Amino acid sequence: MSGESVFPALEPLLERVSKPIQYVGGELNSTVKPWDLAGDATVRWSLMYPDAYEVGVPNQGVMILYEVLNEREDALAERTYAVWPDLEALMREHGVPQFTVDAHRAVGDFDLLGVSFSTELGYTNLLTALDLAGVPLHAVDRTDEHPVVVAGGHAAFNPEPVSDFVDAAVVGDGEEAVLAITDIVGEWKRAGRPGGRHELLLRLARTGGVYVPRFYDVDYLPDGRIQRVAPNTPGVPWRVSKHTVMDLDAWPYPKQPLVPLAESVHERMSVEIFRGCTRGCRFCQAGMITRPVRERSITGIGEMVEQGLAATGFEEVGLLSLSSADHSEIADVTKGLADRYEGTNTGLSLPSTRVDAFNIDLANELTRNGRRSGLTFAPEGGSERIRKVINKMVSEDDLIRTVAAAYGAGWRQVKLYFMCGLPTETDEDVLQIAELAKRVIETGREVSGRRDIRCTVSIGGFVPKPHTPFQWSAQLGAEETDARLAKLREAIRSDKRYGRSIGFRYHDGQPGVVEGLLSRGDRRVGRVIEEVWRDGGRFDGWSEHFDYGRWMAAAERAFAGGPVDVAWYTTREREETEVLPWDHIDSGLDKEWLWQDWLDALDETEVDDCRWTPCFDCGVCPQMGTDIEIGPTGKTLLPLTVLGSGRDRMAEHAH
Repeated sequence: MSGESVFPALEPLLERVSKPIQYVGGELNSTVKPWDLAGDATVRWSLMYPDAYEVGVPNQGVMILYEVLNEREDALAERTYAVWPDLEALMREHGVPQFTVDAHRAVGDFDLLGVSFSTELGYTNLLTALDLAGVPLHAVDRTDEHPVVVAGGHAAFNPEPVSDFVDAAVVGDGEEAVLAITDIVGEWKRAGRPGGRHELLLRLARTGGVYVPRFYDVDYLPDGRIQRVAPNTPGVPWRVSKHTVMDLDAWPYPKQPLVPLAESVHERMSVEIFRGCTRGCRFCQAGMITRPVRERSITGIGEMVEQGLAATGFEEVGLLSLSSADHSEIADVTKGLADRYEGTNTGLSLPSTRVDAFNIDLANELTRNGRRSGLTFAPEGGSERIRKVINKMVSEDDLIRTVAAAYGAGWRQVKLYFMCGLPTETDEDVLQIAELAKRVIETGREVSGRRDIRCTVSIGGFVPKPHTPFQWSAQLGAEETDARLAKLREAIRSDKRYGRSIGFRYHDGQPGVVEGLLSRGDRRVGRVIEEVWRDGGRFDGWSEHFDYGRWMAAAERAFAGGPVDVAWYTTREREETEVLPWDHIDSGLDKEWLWQDWLDALDETEVDDCRWTPCFDCGVCPQMGTDIEIGPTGKTLLPLTVLGSGRDRMAEHAH
């Protein structure tokens, strides 16, 4: 457990790889703490986002945990990311282990390796990191010398496909969870590590909030379905509960956001303005598993923006959440921030906005400092009928009204996001996307009197996810998805009047099939992941590294002679009574409620948002002892002018 830097061995390799800057660390607001800051009881976390630095470094989840842990006097946290194949080969050749970017310490020296999975396509990158770190791939082969590998993030809501490789999984909000785990590990270390690794994992499992796969047995029926998942050790709960942070104002993180040295996917400072969403879009796992809605107060947001800008020097602030325009005080938040930063270089942005929550006043506040990028809306479904199926309550007229207002107010570019392969979808539903896009262009030309109006249609393949009403649904196969998208492309391109004004971006169906296998898989899928990795699979979320043939061949080998195959996991519809691989992970949602919502989807019945209507009994609030927390708070964003003259500042103090 040396904690010594491996940089002397790493440095000579960096001139031989692409983008060496991503491995050197030392970013503004990064933290390096002494290895033995609390003696033998120091709890040391290595936090991994299992993707390239440029994708991982802006990740809010890792940034928050990094800061929360480093504020503790008995803990330290450092970050590690997936290394590109060029550096991986050199590290193997020269015996350099997986390292952290902060102090370049070997990941194998830490007590815990926390891995945040926002997508399932990062699983092979975890195996590379474990192997480079000298940590056995399989949890059962690890000894007291190895870090405890803990999975978190949205994909951890079905941890079964990686249950061979992780020691534990935590579902839900991480802030309080990592602190609780740190307490348990610290106590165990101070007591002299009684009972070794097994005892530590047992202590974690008995909290009821940490899932430890080795303490659960899975039995299968002859046809391949799961018979039951049951604890095999006394005191381990039948179901593991998610963590929910209720008072977001008490957790104003990150206070000191990291400023990447290399270019990253988001060059901005982000503030999460609320957590959770109850719009009830049936395809959306994030909305289902993060309930209830918890808003940050307008003053809390203002303080985080002020502190974050001072700490980073960024010129753009992203107001993040699953549906930012739904914040009950969004108009006051944006006006208050626009007032405060008027005349500066600070721009505001909302990520993808709901059509029915957008208005021009809001948009104008966001662009008051002269920045006017494109607007993004997500109708998700092309036809009115399919939007009822997915509970996306937006009519075509709503969309046209909204884009008319935007084009009329000077915007030139609108991006529309849709999905292909939704339950009950037909070719006709998808072809409606072309008609909608043409109507958008026509409306834009009409209201603006200009011809340079653009609309980009972006399409993702639908993947059914655990803990959603669509968890029982059949997924559309890769060939069918591609055929449907080809018809749509033809419908857009063949139109002489509008085709050239409509951009078309889409993903083919193959990555979606692999994501579907991983998202609804059980423990047997672990063999596929390992086969793919041994065959060279890396960075599966990157189209240039993704290899569908490799995944299918690995699945064929791993499932040979058994009752299941890729289609069994992906394109098969499930029965109500089937035990699902994630049923023992408690997201708070009542399975019967989800089933009823699935039936409502098939009937094209829409369900309102429980923020503004009575409770629909999804189960989360009573189950988790939580409640919806929304404004208005009645507070305003003072001071009104941070950057005015001396007289203004005196007036402010008089407030």
